Amino acid sequence: MAPITLAQKLFDLTGEVALVSGASSGLGRRFAQVLAAHGAKVVVAARRADRLEGLAGESERFFPLAVDVTDAPRLAAALDAAEAAAGPLTLLVNNAGIGGGGRIVDTPDEAWEQVQKTNVDSVWRLSRLFAQRLIARHSPGAIINIASLVAGRVGLSSASYAVSKAAVLQMTRAQAFEWARHGIRVNAISPGYVHSEMTSEFLASKAGQDMVGRSPQRRAGNASDLDGVLLLLASRRASGFMTGADIAVDGGHALA
Repeated sequence: MAPITLAQKLFDLTGEVALVSGASSGLGRRFAQVLAAHGAKVVVAARRADRLEGLAGESERFFPLAVDVTDAPRLAAALDAAEAAAGPLTLLVNNAGIGGGGRIVDTPDEAWEQVQKTNVDSVWRLSRLFAQRLIARHSPGAIINIASLVAGRVGLSSASYAVSKAAVLQMTRAQAFEWARHGIRVNAISPGYVHSEMTSEFLASKAGQDMVGRSPQRRAGNASDLDGVLLLLASRRASGFMTGADIAVDGGHALA
């Protein structure tokens, strides 16, 4: 039987080189901070370069990368720049995403397309580029895709957003199945409503407060509520035999 690994070593990410998309604010910023605090080098990627520079000032483990994940022709060069700065990537957190508004009958094509381009296409392309690099190096690695409670519960969000996150979950399974033979683990986190820039207006509204009141824990989440599951999926020691999983962190909302 294998010896017991103490928690501080189980979640030690020293030697890991992560890229977190959408890292300039919200969950992405928190993810980057948690990974760096546990020893990883972290490429913090987002469009808002000024915010990235501010984040990079917090730790020498941060490497800012200004990139728009919907700009497909630039993604390969962006990963080249990330690896030139921080070293060969071993972990990808696909966090960048946008919300959508309105009912299906009122949603214009361009709004639908922007949500799918940001939430689905960027995950497809970044994951593929990342996996190609690991496979070429014969190196193991991990991908963490950020899905959502609404991937399985329509009516809690706009249809375009819910559809995009359902696609992310199915993509997670397909990636996990295809890349397991290469030592690449792919898992998803499905948060419920968590306080962030994207959700602040809704959570402050009457509809948001009513929704929170109907959830089992009677509260919205905080970014820190995702720390543990992030570390679990990032650590090859802790989750080396996990791939294709979707972990809900929603205060029991899916049960209501």
